[in-house]
Amino acid sequence: MDSNSPKASAAFPDRKAHEAAPASGRPAATLDWRRRMSDHIAYALLVYTALQIFVTIGALKAGEGSLLPYFALIVLVLAIIPACRRFEARWNSLTDREARDPALAPACRRDCLLLWGIAIGLPFALTGLFKVLGLLFA
Repeated sequence: MDSNSPKASAAFPDRKAHEAAPASGRPAATLDWRRRMSDHIAYALLVYTALQIFVTIGALKAGEGSLLPYFALIVLVLAIIPACRRFEARWNSLTDREARDPALAPACRRDCLLLWGIAIGLPFALTGLFKVLGLLFA
């Protein structure tokens, strides 16, 4: 059966999309800054939470009988989640045309670097701050 015959077209309705797909076998990804930032925010929250728990457990195992590590976990909810929601709200406010604009790549890169800097650095900074406060007020 010829691949251009009507029967072939009926059997494979999305043949044109498949033929246009890159060699990896996946269809070409559509650029959408809203989706990209949403994914980064979700993964950054997971990393932040894991680091925050890991660092807090480390502080608890160090023998500090303080409530400060628990306070650090509360800061997780009170600080990072609203901040991430602001990031996402800013990118979700884009129109469909703006969301596909390649000119937004530097802004997306800047926001991703800031987001990941906060997600990775803040757990260590908070725990260090609470350790210093524990030493000062002990």
